Amino acid sequence: MSAERTALTGTYLTLEDGRPAVRFSRTYDHPVARVWEFVTDPEELAGWFPSRAEIELRPGGTIRFSGDPNMSDSTGRVIAVDPPRHLSFDWGGDELHFGLEALDDKRTRFTLTDVLGAEDTAARNGAGWEVCLAALDAKALGRHSQGPHAGAGAPWREIYRAYLAAGVPSGAQVPGTD
Repeated sequence: MSAERTALTGTYLTLEDGRPAVRFSRTYDHPVARVWEFVTDPEELAGWFPSRAEIELRPGGTIRFSGDPNMSDSTGRVIAVDPPRHLSFDWGGDELHFGLEALDDKRTRFTLTDVLGAEDTAARNGAGWEVCLAALDAKALGRHSQGPHAGAGAPWREIYRAYLAAGVPSGAQVPGTD
């Protein structure tokens, strides 16, 4: 797969407050309550999120992250929660914002915005989220996925090269390549 042919689903943008971000949107054929479980239930998150995440679902609540081979175990803080429409928290120097919008009784628009702690992480993080969200896409369709840590089988490098070719800011250290 060449970088020119790799379809990117993330968009690099600068938020109104000047912070850099990458944003992804999907539509899932599930009610909003089910997609909320994908975003908040530790067992559901384990199938697609880079770290195991156990969340105290309240503003100021603690999130415990573990099991990510590219990141030490850590904690984060819930910034905002509005079940089943919004969850945001800090994670490894970034802010993650999950927005869910019921399109009807059976379909939900899912939006992930990764507000970056540093602009040069955009290409790296964008490629990582592409792999993670492909695992969530498979989960939403009831298909098995190796999840976000598929190892050499994941198309991460091709996706990363496509982000570089698209001119998305880069330069941050890429775990496992240095």
